[in-house]
Amino acid sequence: MELRAVKGMNDILPDEAVRWQRLEAAFREHVRLHGYDEVRTPILESTALFQRQIGETTDVVEKEMYSFERHGDALTVRPEGTAGAARAYVEHKVHAKEPVSRWYYLGPMFRGERPAKGRYRQFYQAGCEVYGDPGPLADAEMIEMVASLLARLGIPEVEVRVNSLGASGTRERYRNALLGHFTPMRDKLSEDSQRRLEKNPLRILDSKDPRDREAAATAPSILELLDETDSAHFEGVKKHLDALGVRYVVDPTLVRGLDYYTRTLFELRTTTGDLGSQNTLVGGGRYDNMIEGLGGPKVPAIGFAMGIERLLVMMGGDEKRESPFCYVAPLSEELASRALVLGRDLRRLGVRVEVDGRGGKLKAMLRRADALGAKLCVILGEGEIERGVVAVKDLAKHEQEEIALADAAKVLAERAAKLSEGGDARGAR
Repeated sequence: MELRAVKGMNDILPDEAVRWQRLEAAFREHVRLHGYDEVRTPILESTALFQRQIGETTDVVEKEMYSFERHGDALTVRPEGTAGAARAYVEHKVHAKEPVSRWYYLGPMFRGERPAKGRYRQFYQAGCEVYGDPGPLADAEMIEMVASLLARLGIPEVEVRVNSLGASGTRERYRNALLGHFTPMRDKLSEDSQRRLEKNPLRILDSKDPRDREAAATAPSILELLDETDSAHFEGVKKHLDALGVRYVVDPTLVRGLDYYTRTLFELRTTTGDLGSQNTLVGGGRYDNMIEGLGGPKVPAIGFAMGIERLLVMMGGDEKRESPFCYVAPLSEELASRALVLGRDLRRLGVRVEVDGRGGKLKAMLRRADALGAKLCVILGEGEIERGVVAVKDLAKHEQEEIALADAAKVLAERAAKLSEGGDARGAR
């Protein structure tokens, strides 16, 4: 039997990992400038955490979670990052150590949904959470941070959509309004939406089924039901976005697929590219009740998550793997140890090196060095070693020189540093 990766769970080989690294590095640097620090939470959490915080009537909990029991514990492989981060915030009593916390995370998530372009069963997310800041300024700053990150990554045609769900009282009023709207047309809804109508009619607004979308087109707007405080908060978000120059669309049908959201919601969608109808790149919003719901104090929070694979589809590009600066070629088995020592010394000085351990003729090793994109091939031959030198061949210029063996690591490291300053020290393959 041929063993293959599990469907929807993909290998990321070195040629492709280069693009992942660029995206991840850009994300880390961008959010660092906004004051975020990294949090790393377990991949496995208690199933109850996601049932309580995401919502038992959501697609994630009902259909998509990978859950199992082991040693008497009900466990789930995390389908998203926010609930685990909030659990860690409460468990470690972070609120008692600092008034406002800014966290980011990167890592794999797992959902048993049908694989599609940029959407897999093991997928990777990058996200941020802010705890302790209730104001609209935090909301607008986060939305602008995400929008500017996508611009930095070169992702074109991005649309920002915002909405407000208000506080819990607004949500209940809106639930009743939707019940009144959808109940007369129950038979025209999808099977899933018929089932959800009594439990959580907001989920119908999030449905992609054409029957549900048609019914939702004439649904009442939640913005008409916001109380004075919630309206003021949403107006503040829009005012700050205007000041930041962020173009956005107010979308009253935006509800997101998770139950923990309150007040501000936002999505960043692509209006072009190859993602089909699943065009959301980033989604987030406030979840001011989660920390208290997990047994902590009443601490407001807002966060977002972005799908790495979906961003990579939109980024395009064909970046190459980093090549070694030096390829060390010992011409005999007796010189292999000397080659290893030279490679070690170069790496200690920050130079990327590959040492040829396969042996063979010099011509073959030069071909290998050239195929890897190395700048220099350092040749260790019996005659050179007896004279206390190594031969260094510049593979681009086809020039060769000799360097004293005792000084070789230092001289080559200085040459690599000088080329790096000129932007040419690292080749690609």
